[in-house]
Amino acid sequence: MAARPGRAAAEPPASPATRDDLVAGPAIREKLAKLGIVSKLDLALHLPLRYEDETKLTPLAEAVPGEPVLVEAVVVECEVKYRPRRTLVVKLTDGASDLWVRFLNFYPSQVKQMEPGRRLRLYGEVRPGFFGAEMVHPKVRVVSEGAPLPHSLTPVYPTTAGLTQANLRGFIEHALDTLLLDDTLEPALLKRLALGPFRESVLLLHRPPPDADPVRLEERTHPAWRRLKFDELLAQQFAMRLAYRERRGKAAPRMAEKHTLTSALVKSLPFPLTRAQKKAWATIAHDLGQPHPMRRLLQGDVGSGKTLVAALAALQAVENDFQVALMAPTEILAEQHYLKLAHWLEPLGVKVTWLSGSLKARAKKNAIEAIGRGETRLAIGTHALFQGDVAFHRLGLAIVDEQHRFGVAQRLALASKGAEPHQLMMSATPIPRTLSMSYYADLDVSVIDELPPGRTPVVTKLVDESRRDEVVARVRESCREGAQAYWVCPLIEESETLQLKTALETFETLKTTFPDLAVGLVHGRLKPDEKAEVMAAFKAKRVQLLVATTVIEVGVDVPNASLMVIEHAERMGLAQLHQLRGRVGRGTAKSLAILLYHRPLSDTARARLKIIYENTDGFEIARQDLLLRGPGEYLGARQSGAPLLRFADLERDADLIELARATADEMIAARSHAVERHLDRWLGQRQFYLKA
Repeated sequence: MAARPGRAAAEPPASPATRDDLVAGPAIREKLAKLGIVSKLDLALHLPLRYEDETKLTPLAEAVPGEPVLVEAVVVECEVKYRPRRTLVVKLTDGASDLWVRFLNFYPSQVKQMEPGRRLRLYGEVRPGFFGAEMVHPKVRVVSEGAPLPHSLTPVYPTTAGLTQANLRGFIEHALDTLLLDDTLEPALLKRLALGPFRESVLLLHRPPPDADPVRLEERTHPAWRRLKFDELLAQQFAMRLAYRERRGKAAPRMAEKHTLTSALVKSLPFPLTRAQKKAWATIAHDLGQPHPMRRLLQGDVGSGKTLVAALAALQAVENDFQVALMAPTEILAEQHYLKLAHWLEPLGVKVTWLSGSLKARAKKNAIEAIGRGETRLAIGTHALFQGDVAFHRLGLAIVDEQHRFGVAQRLALASKGAEPHQLMMSATPIPRTLSMSYYADLDVSVIDELPPGRTPVVTKLVDESRRDEVVARVRESCREGAQAYWVCPLIEESETLQLKTALETFETLKTTFPDLAVGLVHGRLKPDEKAEVMAAFKAKRVQLLVATTVIEVGVDVPNASLMVIEHAERMGLAQLHQLRGRVGRGTAKSLAILLYHRPLSDTARARLKIIYENTDGFEIARQDLLLRGPGEYLGARQSGAPLLRFADLERDADLIELARATADEMIAARSHAVERHLDRWLGQRQFYLKA
């Protein structure tokens, strides 16, 4: 493995016994790979989901109905019955009580296994049956009288088709018996942090003693779990910290604060910057003046003014004779940025160019040439900005909006258009604190935590589909009073064509419902000029009711729009609902978001609607969203190809994240020999995209 910053020169190599290859045939290897297992160490870290207690026998008479127990009995009768369906029925006795066992799916070998006179141990739940106590499909093992019982609880592992628990246990047991599993951390550190040894922790989780608390084991609160969670989080912190330090060692263009264009923009605005905007801007301006590349995430709630801060950053780059690229995930958002930034910057003499894949050939050619010659100071567009035929004259800053929607490779492709440009990433989906401490620890983060003055809070109402007539009446009344409204069509992830069909049908229905209103339609399949025309008409109040798909969730700014109806709100995620709701309340009028839902509601949908109804703070919504969904979806493509946390829970283990952060800083500063070994154990070849 390549040396990392912070590694001592005389560091000993990692022990070869920590990551042995699997000894298994191709078919088994393929099945193990589906579980993420490619080495013996992976087997050792493939931990149980739950446990079964087969360490004590329970007399049949003492078995509590509904509770799993291990019983031992001798077969009295064994018969295959064909009514009402083919069933293997076995009668057993332990000398004091009888037990009936039924198997609905069975093999001929099982019939032979249960011949009369055989002594069996059965694990399962005893329940009252037609003939008395019975078990259905228990685990069965043929034993001799007096056979010893296991000394530990029996682990039950996550598995896949074609790989039985017995097979998996065999592989894991072999790995545990042959791997060294020595500690990567110093005894003094473990003692100070009150953590147990690594090997003992792993073994306890695979082979818990009979008196171990199964609840603490299964809920992952046992001290052995704490050790493994800490190690996993520490490896993540090492990776992120070292990526951060590696980046600080690279050279990037210094962009001094000249206060010419930036001050001119601030003076031209009809409103002052908020305290939070000033703070974020000051930090970014300082970063741009450094000789190493900025990687800063600017996050703020819907409407907090991130675009203005990005404009100031762009102007600082332009003042220093560099070009800027701003990339957004959708055409409608990129176009909104283009219109707003061109309005702000072109009066200052800054040429702003629009580039998207849907531009006509001549317009696209002209845009690319202007970027290549350096005439364009700020290029705004979609992923078209990083296509092969686009060459920047002197790219110094790359700005990526809604950064979580882009893959790692896409963001790196844009950055590669310059020598080592600074990068500013923006997100209107606030990142929960635990997520920023872990997966985003390699970035600097700025938060705009207040809204501009004059923004009105949006009232949210949950309305059952059966009350649609009331919603229609509210829309008609609001538009007659001079306000404007959005009617958002449901999200249909399976089919863009179906989503478009729904939007067109809704549009036709609403035109009939509101013959006295000007109704417009915008969706993802519209050509850019058609989309721009509709949005311009809506902004100019020529359209009173805008029917839209979720393309309007970000970037749309129409201050007079104060009412939004969202159809099938139960189908949408929290972040999306919050983003959509943020399209209203951008002016001074009281604003309302009506979330129309259809029954029946799943538990998750019910929880989402409750959260969005009760909260307007994007950071609290983001925290609740993380609890509901976990980090996987939340991160989007940031960690594409890299493992998510397997053991630690970002919310429940926040204290461990703090501890891992402090320990990582301490060990890297001390140039500890353990850093490399610890990283190798936990990440191995599956390194994070550290440059993302």
